[in-house]
Amino acid sequence: MDMTQILLIIGGYLLGSLSSAVIVCRLMGLPDPRTQGSNNPGATNVLRFGGKKAAAIVLVADMLKGFIPVLIAQLWHMEPMILAGTGVAAFLGHLFPVFFGFRGGKGVATFLGVLLAMQWMVGLAVAGTWLIMAKGFKVSSLSALVAAALAPFYQYWINNDQMLVMAVAFMSVVLIARHHSNIRNLITGKEDKIGTDVES
Repeated sequence: MDMTQILLIIGGYLLGSLSSAVIVCRLMGLPDPRTQGSNNPGATNVLRFGGKKAAAIVLVADMLKGFIPVLIAQLWHMEPMILAGTGVAAFLGHLFPVFFGFRGGKGVATFLGVLLAMQWMVGLAVAGTWLIMAKGFKVSSLSALVAAALAPFYQYWINNDQMLVMAVAFMSVVLIARHHSNIRNLITGKEDKIGTDVES
């Protein structure tokens, strides 16, 4: 692994570590999302107290954090191992941001951004799954969980490179684990229903 490859992975993590929710809320004069609602620095929680505009900005920014570093690796024709490493690093940066006390979001939007840059058809399949589930059940967390669970299978079906499949499977498992409280609420019937917002 040469220095360029190492810097790509490190850069992915550092970009992922920029907490869009916290930054956007500060710029828009809103409360820290880590102290409001579910205390999750993601688009859904920002929507609860900050409105649709702020939530939309957070959602797009969180997706770009995953998309940009992997796209750069793609444009530089990096091997699958580096693509996977860069994507996973950006995803983990969002979950455990070094600049924000390692208190990050749940990773849905950043995960989607990584997938869109890594293999756009996989990203679209995951996004489509989320949208279908959200339209049918009106529950953001359930939509995210189903989409994440299917993501490795989409990756295997569309591009079964072993390294990429392993990376997507790893991110899916971590994302599902981050939704442990939502899973408990789903089981007990306490999970809130939503319209079209997503938890990033």
